[in-house]
Amino acid sequence: MLNFIIEGKHPNIKVEANGLVSVDGSYRPMSWMDSTKPDGTPYIPRTGYLIEHNGLWYNALRCAIELFENQLDSAHDVECWRDIADKVQVNFVDTFLNDYGYLYDYVNGSYTDLSVRPNMIIAAGLDYSPLNRRQRKSVLDVVTRELLTPKGLRTLSPNSYGYNPWYLGNPEERQRAYYTGSARPWLMGFYANTYIKVFGINGLPFIERMLIGFEDEMKEGCIGTLSELYDGNPPFIGRGAVSYAPNVAGVVRILRIFKNLNIIDE
Repeated sequence: MLNFIIEGKHPNIKVEANGLVSVDGSYRPMSWMDSTKPDGTPYIPRTGYLIEHNGLWYNALRCAIELFENQLDSAHDVECWRDIADKVQVNFVDTFLNDYGYLYDYVNGSYTDLSVRPNMIIAAGLDYSPLNRRQRKSVLDVVTRELLTPKGLRTLSPNSYGYNPWYLGNPEERQRAYYTGSARPWLMGFYANTYIKVFGINGLPFIERMLIGFEDEMKEGCIGTLSELYDGNPPFIGRGAVSYAPNVAGVVRILRIFKNLNIIDE
């Protein structure tokens, strides 16, 4: 998969000379933020260097290096991956980290998108992140202050242009509002991982309190599961599908983090 992208075989992912990957999302969505207008073009045309793409790219490279570095027949690939990963580690920070202490959502040429979105926590919450502990904490502080709700992370900060926390109206209105502030529980997996990496064991009580909110939610609506999304403002009502697998997986991921730290039993 890595070599497929590196060799330029993917139709819309390009590895640049600086090691980062870029996409063209002008005419169709190229990320999980995929709501579209009636003509099929994206409401949020994220183009260029996307923050979560490049975080995941770096994580994939480092994981592959760890998996294959002791296999002689993969020596050439590992050398190539390490060279690209080293470039990404330097250029990721130079490209995305801004003077406000958080990460641009995407960078396209000279344009830097200042919208405060949760995509930055994906890059910060991966096992291999280009960010050091101090940079992770800076991102975490902004996400906690502007995006955190009892039902997950908002898709857009109330302080960013276009914030709309209500997923209501006709189908077109709901498509337009899908990523403008509603909260997503599945993002809490990345948030929890970042929190633990920054604060260690001392961060566990805070994450446990967040889990209690999801436990309460599972007693409402569709019992034992979580809705697709939640309003970004109180009372954080569930919307969309009454049961959404990625959200349940996000909570399970937090439980897995706790198990790996020997906090809970299997």
